[in-house]
Amino acid sequence: MARRNSSLGLFGVFGRSEDLRQLDSAMRSVDLHPNTVPEAVKLTVVNLLKDHAIGDEPAPQAYRSAAELLGYCMIGADGFAGANDASLSHQVENRIEQALTHGDTLDAQLVLVTIAAKVIQPSVVERFDLTREAD
Repeated sequence: MARRNSSLGLFGVFGRSEDLRQLDSAMRSVDLHPNTVPEAVKLTVVNLLKDHAIGDEPAPQAYRSAAELLGYCMIGADGFAGANDASLSHQVENRIEQALTHGDTLDAQLVLVTIAAKVIQPSVVERFDLTREAD
């Protein structure tokens, strides 16, 4: 089955697609305001979620999981822990460490998106010694 494309909307006439609305909602739930995230990042994240979905569409919890990782990377450890539960912050840190160990996972790709878009907090780059290697 062909994958549905995401839609940003147009001049308020055509609405945003459901997948982008779900991601926006998930970002709000981790205290990451959607307006602080570039639309290109959101589209890339939604497409990655679709690429890794088991069925035709990503599971609803996939949006929350992606938002947690984006929030941590964009807000930083202190900001994320302050806005969310400390245990969630530790879980996300473990996910980042696993992503660095296991390479080409969805989590690793999400972290790479924040690096490539230059929206990652320098403290996160420093903490995990992140670099973007040339292909």
